[in-house]
Amino acid sequence: MRDIKRIVVHCTGTPPFTPIANIQKYWRENLGWKNSGYHYIITSNGEVVQLADEAAICNGAKGFNYDSIHVAYIGGQTVRKTYGDTRTAEQKTSMFKLLRSLRIKYGLIPVVGHRDLPNVRKECPCFDAGVWYIEELVKTIPFR
Repeated sequence: MRDIKRIVVHCTGTPPFTPIANIQKYWRENLGWKNSGYHYIITSNGEVVQLADEAAICNGAKGFNYDSIHVAYIGGQTVRKTYGDTRTAEQKTSMFKLLRSLRIKYGLIPVVGHRDLPNVRKECPCFDAGVWYIEELVKTIPFR
């Protein structure tokens, strides 16, 4: 079992309704990857699809793959072909549940966006993943 130290959140950098098969084809044919880019991908309707076993090393963030779990939502490209947070309400709900379950499994490891890793010059995932996760987590705490 790998020593998981963080969960890295990504967007695919594609329009929100891009088929998973197209994303995988891009990895193989354009990037020459043999491994998946992410462990989990979340479709626009909120379906969580596991693309790789958590024990596998994915190609999500160069230099940070050996000890990370990678979670992505399909999207990140707006209708104007710029980058932005295009998550649907269903994607947000599924993402929060998945991140919470991974943190229960691996301990209180940080949730970070791809863009938050050292020397990364990308907008991915087009929102502050760590802050968003904490804000969502706080909403689940019952106050008296």
